[in-house]
Amino acid sequence: MDVIKPYKHGCGYSYALGAFPTLELLHKRPKSTIGVFVHSSFPEKDRVEALCNEEGIPVWYNDKAIARLSDKENVFVIGVFRTSEQRLNPEEPHVMLVNPSNMGNLGTILRTCLAFGVHDVAVIAPAADWYNPKVVRASMGALFSLRIASYDSFEEYVSFASGVGREYFPFMLTAGRQLTIGECPKAEKFTLIFGNEATGLPMSYAAVGTPLKIPQSAEVDSLNLTIAVGIGLHHFANLPLDK
Repeated sequence: MDVIKPYKHGCGYSYALGAFPTLELLHKRPKSTIGVFVHSSFPEKDRVEALCNEEGIPVWYNDKAIARLSDKENVFVIGVFRTSEQRLNPEEPHVMLVNPSNMGNLGTILRTCLAFGVHDVAVIAPAADWYNPKVVRASMGALFSLRIASYDSFEEYVSFASGVGREYFPFMLTAGRQLTIGECPKAEKFTLIFGNEATGLPMSYAAVGTPLKIPQSAEVDSLNLTIAVGIGLHHFANLPLDK
């Protein structure tokens, strides 16, 4: 790669910082991979080379480039990939994030979605950029297994996703219905809606679908967004436990 530049939103490409996210990139989106930087001291370089050779992906040994692109001392592999617009599957369950602003939280939420079998994430703008390398790294490469799409408003999302059987569940502290294992709504095609880390959902969402709140003690004002998403997905996913 001739020119090495820090990531900028809208530049058309981004970076997977670290061996694990890069391996996920190579397994899940090899056609989007531009190339892979490998540090000369990386002990599993043969494994990376083999995966790249299978897809005709160039491998660059450039320690200085890795140092420039990474702010982490323990990064030995960086995957370079094309960014692209995506379309959600309207027949699948969705998670909606309204104006998420923290990149670390966003990446962790993407990984949590994949863990509970939800592959479609709607993001209401303005929001953090999910192609930022910090988000890719926080997701541990889960981003490459997901469909993520941005919408300017909830109404724009509804015009795309609504259909027979889709149910909406905004998570709000003011909701009258509590979410518990025994009382979790049963819905095959659903959208779980979560607000911004600082402000939560606007009150307009109280009129959307079935608002829910997660029971908690009065000793804290609210749950961290990533925790709330994890609890909500755990209740709704109904995945069989591995034995």
